[in-house]
Amino acid sequence: MSVLRIAVIAALAVLLLTTVAVAAVFLLPTGGNRGSEDLADDQTLSFPIAQDVADLDPAQMSTAADVDIMRNVFSGLYKFDQKLQEVPDLAIGPPTISPNGLTYTFQLRKNAKFSNGDPITADDFIYSWHRAAAKQGDYASLFAPIAGYQAVADGKTAKLSGLAKVDDYTFTTKLSRASGYWYTVVGLWPFWIVDHNVITSAGDSIWFTNTDTLVGSGPFRMTARSPGQSLDFEPVQGWYGGSTGVITHVHVDVLPDQDAQLARYESGVYSLIGYGRQGLSPAAAVRYTSDSKLKGQLQLIPAGLTFWVGFNIRTGPFAGIAGGRAARDAFSAAIDRNALAAAVCNQGTTCIPATGGLISKGLQGYMGDNADTNTKFDANAAKAEYKVWDPKGTKVKGLRYVYDTDPFNKAVCVNLVAQWHKNLGITVKCVEVDRKTYFDTRNGKCAYPLFRQSWRADYDHPQNWFDYLFLTRASSGGSCYSNPSLDTSVRSADAKPLATGIADYRAAGELLIHDTVFAGLVYGIQQYLAHQYVKGVGGNALYDNFWISARIIRH
Repeated sequence: MSVLRIAVIAALAVLLLTTVAVAAVFLLPTGGNRGSEDLADDQTLSFPIAQDVADLDPAQMSTAADVDIMRNVFSGLYKFDQKLQEVPDLAIGPPTISPNGLTYTFQLRKNAKFSNGDPITADDFIYSWHRAAAKQGDYASLFAPIAGYQAVADGKTAKLSGLAKVDDYTFTTKLSRASGYWYTVVGLWPFWIVDHNVITSAGDSIWFTNTDTLVGSGPFRMTARSPGQSLDFEPVQGWYGGSTGVITHVHVDVLPDQDAQLARYESGVYSLIGYGRQGLSPAAAVRYTSDSKLKGQLQLIPAGLTFWVGFNIRTGPFAGIAGGRAARDAFSAAIDRNALAAAVCNQGTTCIPATGGLISKGLQGYMGDNADTNTKFDANAAKAEYKVWDPKGTKVKGLRYVYDTDPFNKAVCVNLVAQWHKNLGITVKCVEVDRKTYFDTRNGKCAYPLFRQSWRADYDHPQNWFDYLFLTRASSGGSCYSNPSLDTSVRSADAKPLATGIADYRAAGELLIHDTVFAGLVYGIQQYLAHQYVKGVGGNALYDNFWISARIIRH
């Protein structure tokens, strides 16, 4: 496994997509003015994904392709717009929250229906949330703040005690503890609703395998699927949200070969490449970013992903918040991030230097360019600090940098060990470990003194980073870092609305920098390649744009 807004941002104006009769003139807002676009007759959006969707059931979804594609088919109380702001979907507005922050009351639209016409009521949310929590999919723990979750997780009951119906269009959720970030979490895919009637009649384990029973409440519905080959979608007639835009058909091919993807794109078969968090081959990315005639087709967007060097704070040469800080400072200051990026980021098309702290660019909690003072390259200062700490070179004898099998991870290690040898005069060995062994021995056990670490945000809230990575006994950090001051700041922030908690999160981020708990390396970049006549596509740091915003211009 990132935005809480109790002082909620007012619902944003929805993009108006209007087709004007036979002339096919498309009107849309452009700032304060209205412009026009001449729409193509064929409004088919077509793109490839490298791997087929893994699961079509919201309770079990776990991959980016699952979520980015199926967020057009399913919906929940809230959704995230193109600027990652949370806006109402099936809810009519923000929840009413009790003074103690424990009870949320949600009111629903009264006109909403599933794609098969079944009306949507509070019962559907209560059923869907009970079901998703009980399924214990990869993201079931997002329900953890709700009262009664642990009993469901333990298999003692199938129902969350914290859910209660008020009337057909109102229900409440009682939390076991104040969790301000939960308002962001409730917009995520495990909280999307499913049709109880359909699942009961079709079967809980197979309803999503048939296009007739794959019933959602989003603006599109699946019309055909060949597993491992393709998926097809069409707009839902009479969708509760109003206009579904102008796209009449979406075709998705499952095609792992990047060269074949590009060939079909360049021949006009595909509208774009990049949806489902795909990317281009290194050669293709460089060609499109460096050719002035092609450059306008390529978008490079922050990807909500950070890579860093992890240090074991519990045991080994870097141990001790104070005792190992000089060594960690030296190893971090000895890295020229620009040189690293030049070696591994494919001319800025896959990553950029990470100088703004733990949380990556494009997300809430990003501290600002050069905010992480530990990322300032200073070879002389680094070597001097290292020599004071380890004058005879005995502390780092036999030191290994461990990473999980991946060409990018290997390239990063090769560059790092070369820089440490040049700038510190020490030898570090690259050690590659298979992914399962790597994560089994790193997370919780902190087996590696020096290791590769990264985090891709699941949602746009700092809690997603701190709770899982750097709180005492965090499940995924690998550093075994424990600092009561950071714990206090993060727990205080977690309980508050983001607007008031962000200062505490920033304090926690500054503490990580002060303690040199990690050495930031690079932030990830997401690539989108789209023909200039394909508008409204692309994405943000976490999600692809909704298909409702896409359109094809006559060309």
